[in-house]
Amino acid sequence: MATAKHILVPHDFSDTAEGALTYALDLAEKLGATVTVVHTYEVPVYAFPEGPALIPQLAGQLETASRAALDGVVRRATRPGLTVRATLRLGPAWSEIDAAAREGGVDLIVMGTHGRKGVARALLGSVTEKVVRTAPCPVLTVQGSPLP
Repeated sequence: MATAKHILVPHDFSDTAEGALTYALDLAEKLGATVTVVHTYEVPVYAFPEGPALIPQLAGQLETASRAALDGVVRRATRPGLTVRATLRLGPAWSEIDAAAREGGVDLIVMGTHGRKGVARALLGSVTEKVVRTAPCPVLTVQGSPLP
């Protein structure tokens, strides 16, 4: 049986993602694994009659805000003797999570589920579901918020 030495934790700054991170950190301590927290973001493109438009300032602001929030997550996650890294990626969440796992030699992805049901799930899809189907390594899903 293989032991995970590099765990990837996708984080969207939600309570569910925080619960997955807590689980991953506890697991990493037991296994002596490194944890990489990844946040993905997309820059919205607005449609106008003249064609699509991207506001350059918005792209820069999104990147800056995402980086600051991700750095805060990693600071809070730091534990003695545990290596926690951050990576920020631009693009569709599920494909960037898969790419980060492949490029980083990740052994395990630990991610939260949001539990959408019905029409919301049908319309929005599930990043977690796509990652489970396409990831290059095992995916452990964690439901709910961090335990007290």
